[in-house]
Amino acid sequence: MTISENQRNLEAGLLLNKNRNDINECRITVVVLFSTFVSVCGSFCFGCAAGYSSVAQAGITKDLGLSVAQYSMFGSIMTFGAMFGAIFSGKVSDLIGRKGTMWFAQIFCIAGWLAIAFAKDTIWLDAGRFSTGFAVGLFSYVIPVYIAEITPKHVRGAFVFANQLMQSCGLSLYYVIGNFVHWRNLALIGLIPCVLQVVTLFFIPESPRLLGKWGLEKECTASLQLLRGEDADVSEEANTIKETMILFEEGPKSRVMDLFQRRYAPSLVIGVGLMLLQQLSGSSGIMFYVGSVFDKGGFPSSIGSMILAVIMIPKAILGLILVEKMGRRPLLLASTSGMCLCSLFLAFSFSFRSYGMLDELTPIFTCIGVVGFISSFAVGMGGLPWIIMSEIFPMNVKVSAGTLVTLANWSFSWIVAFAYNFMIEWNASGTFLIFFSVCAGGIVFIYAMVPETKGRTLEDIQASLTDFLQ
Repeated sequence: MTISENQRNLEAGLLLNKNRNDINECRITVVVLFSTFVSVCGSFCFGCAAGYSSVAQAGITKDLGLSVAQYSMFGSIMTFGAMFGAIFSGKVSDLIGRKGTMWFAQIFCIAGWLAIAFAKDTIWLDAGRFSTGFAVGLFSYVIPVYIAEITPKHVRGAFVFANQLMQSCGLSLYYVIGNFVHWRNLALIGLIPCVLQVVTLFFIPESPRLLGKWGLEKECTASLQLLRGEDADVSEEANTIKETMILFEEGPKSRVMDLFQRRYAPSLVIGVGLMLLQQLSGSSGIMFYVGSVFDKGGFPSSIGSMILAVIMIPKAILGLILVEKMGRRPLLLASTSGMCLCSLFLAFSFSFRSYGMLDELTPIFTCIGVVGFISSFAVGMGGLPWIIMSEIFPMNVKVSAGTLVTLANWSFSWIVAFAYNFMIEWNASGTFLIFFSVCAGGIVFIYAMVPETKGRTLEDIQASLTDFLQ
């Protein structure tokens, strides 16, 4: 055999090996699909909890005699509990694992729903809502991280966006059945997805990257083999994980103060900035108390909730498809622009109503504005900040960064959720003008700061952000 023939055989072998690796990377197995479904059951729980405060408002205030201030505390204390869950989310998920954290969160979620269902006064209501919120704070970090760690890179964005899709499913379900089911029974229904996740978690693998971080090489390889298929060659991916974890162990340990180094400034500004934009745009207030917005505009809240339930799931599915077609950045810009226009539309609508103008059209304008705002949110801004958060931070600061970004999200969510009812009572038009201003500023921020991460490796994304300041 000549040298040229040997060279051609070698090149053919390398090409075949490359093709096999590409096929392995492109495969989406039943185990990946099932593992993603099980993890996003926690997202469904979050959606149910978010929608509960809107549809249960009339029943709870009537049965327990709550004032506006007391119900605002009940509605917003879930986000306050999520703040505390966020503080511990990164450390807990590294200590007891991604699966263990989801089990741990469900203890608080189940206890919270039971406390609300059998509450006799505001103390039990608030305690149950706080407990549910603590679980949501843990879920909001561990679910997108777990999905990002088990899925092939070419579908990572779409699979992580399933987190937002299942939140929309939970919201839609409660917007529909909340019109017919008593608030105590509604709380008991919230236990169903909790129990479903607790049981099905036994049948999915732990994150291979976390197992590699723990130094469990055999378990890491076994987890990868299960996720990629029995006949897949996972040696290259397993070695990459091993090498990355060795570098991580040899490097400095993650501390919160490390995040404020100059090289991490772009990632931190983008991560925290997107979370603030997500919440200060008014999304939490509108979703938690959407019934009161419809009532304020003279549109029947029961019909409005049904329309939202029909619209939200298709919009979230559209976002799941577009996130890998359009990319993160264009979809964020489109979503924020839609929220901006709908906020302005609602501001004008309530302004005309306050002056006695177009009274017969205000209910229709209110419905269009609210449905448009929540639909725009579901397509992009609802899920994309969490996807980008999981992509932009290097491994050595990922736990601290994830904790800080998640804490920032829930802190501002609590502020908006608590203040929302008071703001609407103060001046509905002025409230939506504030939200319009935030969204308009957000468009400028996304255009100037947020990079496109579609189809890029995590290392490439993080290197480009580090080079941003050079």
